[in-house]
Amino acid sequence: MVKDSIIISEKQKVLILSVLPVFFIISALVMDTPANILKGLYDIIITPDLLLTDYVYIGGLSATPIYIGGYLYSRYHKIQFKNVVLILTFGTALAPMVSQLAHGTSLSMPVGLFLGVSLSVLAGFILPVLAPHMLSFHDGYNLYNVGFTAGIIGTMLTSVMRSFGFTIESRMILSTQHDFYFKMFLIGLCIFLFVIGFIINGNSVKGYTNILKHSGRLVTDFTQLDGFGITFMNMGIMGLTALVYIIISKGTINGPIVGGTLTCMGFSAFGNHPKNTIPILLGVILATFTNIWDISSTSVIIGGLFGTTLAPIAGAYGSLGGILAGFLHLSVVMNVGYLHGGINLYNNGFSGGIVAAVLVPILKSFKKDK
Repeated sequence: MVKDSIIISEKQKVLILSVLPVFFIISALVMDTPANILKGLYDIIITPDLLLTDYVYIGGLSATPIYIGGYLYSRYHKIQFKNVVLILTFGTALAPMVSQLAHGTSLSMPVGLFLGVSLSVLAGFILPVLAPHMLSFHDGYNLYNVGFTAGIIGTMLTSVMRSFGFTIESRMILSTQHDFYFKMFLIGLCIFLFVIGFIINGNSVKGYTNILKHSGRLVTDFTQLDGFGITFMNMGIMGLTALVYIIISKGTINGPIVGGTLTCMGFSAFGNHPKNTIPILLGVILATFTNIWDISSTSVIIGGLFGTTLAPIAGAYGSLGGILAGFLHLSVVMNVGYLHGGINLYNNGFSGGIVAAVLVPILKSFKKDK
């Protein structure tokens, strides 16, 4: 384990990571009135949040039952709740179950809400059981393992709902008016993280190249391997890399694209770095030259940002393997959403698991032959 030049306490680490949510809250209060904010939150709660639903457009929380299910799981198996909370955090990908059943079906609201909450609690209970087993499906080459697990659960639930005659319609609700603000915000956040990392690393970038040597395959915790300073710098660099990709694609930054950028930055502490991520983005861009999708569309752009879930393939099998993974990922992710009907918010994690499961054994066979 590489030690930082400046040792920071757990409290200081939490303080640094708290900058983002605190900034969001302050920005909300500056940009709008409390009354409008409360109305926006209400609109978010009562709106079915299937993919793609941009909350920036809708209102400006239906994930909590999932945590209850995880808590019940920890109590039933007599383990500490903290041991499953990370899986549950990603398990909020299944949050649309509540709003879809409560507001998006012909069921009365009380009945739909009861079913939605019950199924979400059940999902939270079984996620900690399924996620470790699903890891073997893609062999750790899909960073969004819980997203893949949520896709399996969502597909089963959607199939059952459709068999009872429920119709789940796709959505495409996106905002367009906050592009410049989001660009400035993300650039500022990236610079902040890089500077903080630079300071923690002793006012130096020394050792950063070490992070590029990791394939990123699960589980790769950069904070343990290379220290917090280098990790924060990598998060800042990866955020800027994502922004360059968005600008090249000529896309308009909205809620889903902000989410994709922040996710890419977050996983830059857990597998993503420029060497294994850029080939994935190149593969997605290359795919848009040959297929039917517009490179500037939100669906394609987030397909690239979240498609970096396959970065470990580039890390293990080289840039060509990464480009091929990105190329295939775009085709798969643009089609698998029908299976779960948008109930799984981490659609790219679901797609990434499928692509990795098929592609990695093939790449591995060529590597062995070579």
